[in-house]
Amino acid sequence: MHDTSPSVERLYRQKLMERSPEERFVMGARMFETARTMALASLPRNLSFAERNFNIFLRFYGYELDQETKNQVKKRLVELKNR
Repeated sequence: MHDTSPSVERLYRQKLMERSPEERFVMGARMFETARTMALASLPRNLSFAERNFNIFLRFYGYELDQETKNQVKKRLVELKNR
């Protein structure tokens, strides 16, 4: 969906770029944390550490990776928990 006029997009970008790099970084970090919180809330509560984190990983990055890479990530998450 693309329902924002070019003039509003330019104004939004201008206002965003008027902020300091630090402010923009904090905004991005807060947006990511909000998205992560929402994704976590959608998962069953009884998942293990590895299952929970793997599901979050898949929600954010899974579409970009092949199955072998996903399997490697899952294996590594299990190894981290068992340390």
